[in-house]
Amino acid sequence: MPLPSHLLPALVLLLGPLAVTLPAARSPGWAWVPSHCRSPGQAACNFVCDCRDCSDEAQCGYRGASPALGTPFACDFEQDSCGWRDISTSGYSWLRDRAGAALEGPGPHSDHTLGTDLGWYMAVGTHRGKEASTAALRSPTLREAAPSCKLRLWYHAASGDVAELRLEVTHGSETLILWQSTGPWDPGWQELAVTTGRIRGDFRVTFSATRNATHRGAVALDDLAFWDCGLPTPQASCPLGHHHCQNKVCVEPQQLCDGEDNCGDLSDEDPLTCGRHTATDFETGLGPWNRSEGWSRNHSAGGPERPSWPRRDHSRNSAQGSFLVSVAEPGTPAILSSPEFQASGASNCSLIFYHYLHGSEAGCLQLFLQTLGSSAPQAPVLLRRRRGELGTAWVRDRVDIQSAHPFQILLAGQTGPGGVVGLDDLILSDHCRPVPEVSTLQPLPPGPWAPVPQPLPPSSRLQDSCKQGHFACGDLCVPPEQLCDFEEQCAGGEDEQACGTTDFESLEAGGWEDASVGRLQWRRLSAQESQGSSAAAAGHFLSLQRAWGQLSTEARVLTPLLGPSGPSCELHLAYYLQSQPRGFLALVVVDNGSRELAWQALSSSAGGWKVDKVLLGARRRPFQLEFVGLVDLDGPDQQGAGVDNVTLRDCSPTVTTKRDREVSCNFERDTCSWYPGHLSDTHWRWVESRGPDHDHTTGQGHFVLLDPTDPLAWGHSAHLLSRPQVPAAPTECLSFWYYLHGPQIGTLRLAMRREGEETHLWSRSGTQGNRWHEAWATLSHQPGSRAQYQLLFEGLRDGYHGTMALDDVAVRPGPCWAPHHCSFEDSDCGFSSGGRGLWRRQANASGHTAWGPPTDHTTETAQGHYMVVDTSPDALPRGQTASLTSKEYRPPAQPACLTFWYHGSLHNPGTLRVHLEKGRKHQVLSLSAHGGLAWRLGSVDVQAEQAWRVVFEAVAAGVAHSYVALDDLLLQDGPCPRPGSCDFESGLCGWSHLAWPSLGGYSWDWGGGATPSRYPQPPVDHTLGTKAGTCPLEPGGEATQRPHTATWLPAAHRVHAPSRGGPAHPASARALRAGSAHQPGINLLLFPGHFAFFETGVLGPGGRAAWLRSEPLPATPASCLRFWYHMGFPEHFYKGELRVLLRSTQGQLAVWGTGGHRRHQWLEAQVEVASTKEFQVVFEATLGGQPALGPIALDDVEYLAGQRCQQPAPSPGDTAAPVSVPTAVGSALLLLMLLVLLGLGGRRWLQKRGSCPFQSNTEATAPGFDNILFNADGVTLPASVTSDP
Repeated sequence: MPLPSHLLPALVLLLGPLAVTLPAARSPGWAWVPSHCRSPGQAACNFVCDCRDCSDEAQCGYRGASPALGTPFACDFEQDSCGWRDISTSGYSWLRDRAGAALEGPGPHSDHTLGTDLGWYMAVGTHRGKEASTAALRSPTLREAAPSCKLRLWYHAASGDVAELRLEVTHGSETLILWQSTGPWDPGWQELAVTTGRIRGDFRVTFSATRNATHRGAVALDDLAFWDCGLPTPQASCPLGHHHCQNKVCVEPQQLCDGEDNCGDLSDEDPLTCGRHTATDFETGLGPWNRSEGWSRNHSAGGPERPSWPRRDHSRNSAQGSFLVSVAEPGTPAILSSPEFQASGASNCSLIFYHYLHGSEAGCLQLFLQTLGSSAPQAPVLLRRRRGELGTAWVRDRVDIQSAHPFQILLAGQTGPGGVVGLDDLILSDHCRPVPEVSTLQPLPPGPWAPVPQPLPPSSRLQDSCKQGHFACGDLCVPPEQLCDFEEQCAGGEDEQACGTTDFESLEAGGWEDASVGRLQWRRLSAQESQGSSAAAAGHFLSLQRAWGQLSTEARVLTPLLGPSGPSCELHLAYYLQSQPRGFLALVVVDNGSRELAWQALSSSAGGWKVDKVLLGARRRPFQLEFVGLVDLDGPDQQGAGVDNVTLRDCSPTVTTKRDREVSCNFERDTCSWYPGHLSDTHWRWVESRGPDHDHTTGQGHFVLLDPTDPLAWGHSAHLLSRPQVPAAPTECLSFWYYLHGPQIGTLRLAMRREGEETHLWSRSGTQGNRWHEAWATLSHQPGSRAQYQLLFEGLRDGYHGTMALDDVAVRPGPCWAPHHCSFEDSDCGFSSGGRGLWRRQANASGHTAWGPPTDHTTETAQGHYMVVDTSPDALPRGQTASLTSKEYRPPAQPACLTFWYHGSLHNPGTLRVHLEKGRKHQVLSLSAHGGLAWRLGSVDVQAEQAWRVVFEAVAAGVAHSYVALDDLLLQDGPCPRPGSCDFESGLCGWSHLAWPSLGGYSWDWGGGATPSRYPQPPVDHTLGTKAGTCPLEPGGEATQRPHTATWLPAAHRVHAPSRGGPAHPASARALRAGSAHQPGINLLLFPGHFAFFETGVLGPGGRAAWLRSEPLPATPASCLRFWYHMGFPEHFYKGELRVLLRSTQGQLAVWGTGGHRRHQWLEAQVEVASTKEFQVVFEATLGGQPALGPIALDDVEYLAGQRCQQPAPSPGDTAAPVSVPTAVGSALLLLMLLVLLGLGGRRWLQKRGSCPFQSNTEATAPGFDNILFNADGVTLPASVTSDP
């Protein structure tokens, strides 16, 4: 599939060097498609679409679809393996896999293409064998790779999982190692880019992973692409100046006699054309060149085992080929000198050379011109310099020399630590005429090689008194790690002068160094030299110009190593860009091999200079800034790009501004003191409300959003940090509003950093519904301490479908109220256990805890935390109590329900009492903690006009090895529902939507039709039958109040007060809602209308299911479960399935199921359930086939314990009493008239009472239908389940 043009720039920037080629009109491979196909043997798998449908390139290790201009032949493994085949000889082997198919393990949790667990890749799983083994994945047979051919792929290999990774190419009798690594590897997906060089005939590529007895060997491979690999296609005629090869291929004039087979038949390098050139390939010696100490002739085979060593030469593209490599010590250049040449006169003496710089940023290759014959010795003049990291490719360059005096060419190679500088294929043109009699070579000037006229960066101007690599200023020697750290060490700031900030008037150009390897380069240019839009700039600037490189076209220029930087660090620049249609200009941050797109200007035809600024933020040292540009200089309208007046501002970590103290922030103006971290490519973004993404402050303002799919990112976490703060009081309260929504969303966590330690304060996992929630956390400091602290919000990508957001952060002195939700995962939520401290917070992760539940309730894992008290006689004598007291709760605005989950030991754990403390303590609940393996739900109704606390008291029964545990306290508006029942207006009640990894990690969600959502959902709920969020009363009107009175009734499994079931009809729901306490002065009642739902489209092919589970319910001979469900699938897509399961210690039983509804309405169902053991009801949403966008929703679930379901109406075929036709018709008409009169009267009564009318013309309807009774399992289904209308 062609790559969308708007995605191409971002792809290039993130791929790094050698990324993309912007082809000319007759670019090789896909610029011209013949009208017929060649024979299959010649046409297949040669990176050229010889057939119009590109069928000759199918299953060639890449997809055969015809690529658009400038895009590669690629395979993302989403449809199949593209012809790649496992050739392993052991059980350690490759297969096509996806993250969603593996429940857990060391492999990737998402693919690279989609960034989710639904994407596919090639993987080799863990292998438990005790012998070393290799898994090999081989491509189909490929043909004829061009000299510019590059192979890119992404691999995943966590350190410790594999011993060695290797990429090889086999052609003829030689197998050439393109890349080899033994790690260590960073977590997540890593990019690999290698050049293959010119390969004639057939070849195959092999990617292998080797494990030994100490490595598990989990490796994955994804997004493999071949760039610029096709040879040019024959043309009837060539553009003016181009060379027409013998095979009718056209090549550019600069490709003649350059040592590469650009034609494909070597006719551009034949002796007739290139016979007068002097080429030195170092296969038999140095030719006419002379070398000093430091240069060594070598080859790859048998060379040093160094990662940076060349794997092949350039001349033969073989490990047996020879090349020249610098073995000089760092700081001491190795000199290679040419013969003495005559004065060139009017003609240019041209030198083409191939160089290799890899393994060190300090490596440097310089080309000097040494003039001879004058009376006074002349210093060498620098003509070309390449330094830094250019990758593993041999890069072409060319220098044209005009000299009025005899001259020599000097090549000086200087290695850096661990790096290699290499030379191959030095080609002198026919105008380079040696002097007949060799004169005496003049000695080179002593001392450091300071180029003239362009000086090296300050870090290279060393004094003898300083160590190698140190910078001298006055009497000070500045170590390398303090150069460009945004802190001036020298009195005049010389150590910070070549660190990115520049107007390009100086020759140093701010330390920016061109690192291009293609046909474009960045050059410092004057306004007089430029043309077009750039001519408006005065002085000098950085401009995109032509270059001699043969590889990818985009040009790159980098700063020296920088950092660390502070959160306020910004880059200001002036730029121009005139390029169509695919040109771009961008700023990339290079950090430890990773590349982050920080800013981008897309193609534009307007031209003209513009100004902009980029927030870089806090970053660790070392990082580099890189401008990347791509334009078509041969295109129309004088295309080009330039950069000027680059300034780095406020980059010192010690710089502070007024807004750095603004922790409280509504994000309307900016992000205040909050800034995104840069430890991964996943970032929090400051955004404006749009569509389903809306802020909390106004609904139309700004907030910070974490959406890993926009833009697509692969990082596991994202950080949002505050600037360091000084405590304003010993105790502070941080409040904030958060949004956590989606069927497979991860975890949002709050932590505080202080003096190198990180303390977790709060966290929430999984979807919390399509709405904003308020949360708060207390910040505790040492009294009188001025130690700074830093706040950190961390978004963890435990899943791949959903978004996180933050808004309205505020800090105030004093402690917070008790939180409405407490899971004990991060803290004890302010609970106090009195002087004896018998209650404690713990987890059972070690498996060796003496007492307490094996898992918590929140996460249902041994790593989860809870509060527990030991009620054994040696810890708590019989009859004595252990109290656990909360912090003060804020007075509720309306009656509320406090729920909690409790767990008791198998042996009699004693009694758990619950007290509400409102000035004085009074007991509201007493129960005997029921032992067993399950957590059970308890609840109390809360009505208070003042601050209050909840107190849990455990009364010991004197039984050894006993305990009582608590987890997951939740305070919600509204009275408490009955066990197993819920109308979903305030939440999920006692129903759990915890994502189970064995089912794919998906969750049921909670929402309403009134709130915009990025996931399909019913437009109305069933309880209220409306999607309206508010119901205005008449002026001065008040809601009628119906008080609730009830008595606590202890139960063995579930305690609640007062009893209330989920209403089955909108009328009863509205009546119950109106019964809540009325607050004087409020003339607006909220009727949000909510439901539980799940979007099945996120499951993808082979996706599993999502569960919604009830609390444990007591054994029952017969009880009735009633509920309303909605299935909103498009026409002809009958994919969604909803099932009811019963889970108990006896196993799992499906008792009801339906699928295939395309009715966009609420339908009623009832299930009669029976179980001899304690059980849970499970609603399972899943797919019956391929994905289809459509929600499955539930509302008004009612569990009637001990009651049988109402018998359905007789269906056709059942015995029924005879009724005469006139009687039936008359009865039906009479019933219809009564319903109409009742409806009209009720409507007038509602209007007089000022009750809430529906604010939507669409009502939730449950049309009549014939029921069919399945007597075998007591399941009642609507008729439409078994027969389509």
